[in-house]
Amino acid sequence: MTDRFPPGGVVVHTSAEAGGAVHDAGLPYPVVRDRTRMLLPTPRVTARAVALAREYGCDSVWFGAAAPLGLMGGRLRREAGVRRLVATTHGHEVWWARTPGARAVFRRIGAGVDVVTYLGASTRAPIGAALGPDVRMARLVPGVDAGVFRPGLDAGPVRRRYGLGDAPVVLCAARLVARKGQDILIRALPAVRERVPGVRLLLVGSGPYESRLRRLTAEHGVTGAVVFAGGQAHAELPSFYAAADVFAMPCRSRKRGLEVEGLGIVYLEAAAAGLPALVGDSGGAPDAVRDGETGHVVDGRDAEAVTERLVELLRDRQLARVMGAKGRNWVREEWSWDRTYDTLLGLLDAGGRSLSSWAG
Repeated sequence: MTDRFPPGGVVVHTSAEAGGAVHDAGLPYPVVRDRTRMLLPTPRVTARAVALAREYGCDSVWFGAAAPLGLMGGRLRREAGVRRLVATTHGHEVWWARTPGARAVFRRIGAGVDVVTYLGASTRAPIGAALGPDVRMARLVPGVDAGVFRPGLDAGPVRRRYGLGDAPVVLCAARLVARKGQDILIRALPAVRERVPGVRLLLVGSGPYESRLRRLTAEHGVTGAVVFAGGQAHAELPSFYAAADVFAMPCRSRKRGLEVEGLGIVYLEAAAAGLPALVGDSGGAPDAVRDGETGHVVDGRDAEAVTERLVELLRDRQLARVMGAKGRNWVREEWSWDRTYDTLLGLLDAGGRSLSSWAG
């Protein structure tokens, strides 16, 4: 997003990461990296943000993570003269909104900024309830580059690398954690393969749930039908979408609703690539699909429901193509980076330049 600001129009304050200096050297705006791996609103970090706002004459600040970075807002106003504060939420703030102690802190953040953004109706409700009626909220969503994620890319390299051949492929690209629902895909796979022979499940991602998922493949007799491709750079993902017939991530809420899916940008990337998406009914994930038009929303705990929808999409290729085409058109119209940038500019407008603070 920041690359859309005019040169000299933004400075980014963020955390340290490997390769950061090389990456930042090619950017048309300054990036100031803190020595910590996670940017938190400590007195030292806040003082640095204040100094940057003064140095660059910032009128506006965009907190890339409302909780907890929004706690810096008061000092930025008082000590740097910042006039406009926008704080973005992603999904983890639902936990803040529903936990008594964190809820009070979150309310403080809302009271100290001008706008709190939300992804969709599903996350807006709990976040808005915690913030109270006097806090202005506005929808701000991530964008998808439909020129990068698009149909027609060469599927050959990925299919050859993982021995997929001409098999129908269900792709799930997500961190390997319990919430994402890869285990349900594995549980559903034997029944899917009975009705659509040869189907392969391609799992892209890494995480602590991997050993459990590998055990499940053995327990359900599908070890040879599941490919663990490991974590991949974001730039590599278009080729994985190209190798798939259906995208599926049947996410589900956990810990009594404290752990939910914020949105699921991968659903929208898949749609841009022309794939129908199978979406779990957790948090804001259903906002990333038009149920029955660009894909299906399912109960992320129901292996039978997942089976039925996957079989439908794998058998009816015309239906899958139509859903994929509708999904791509929807992403191009409603989820472009240009549209998101225009929205952000309107929220930040304070007649001057802006400082962006990111959570890393």
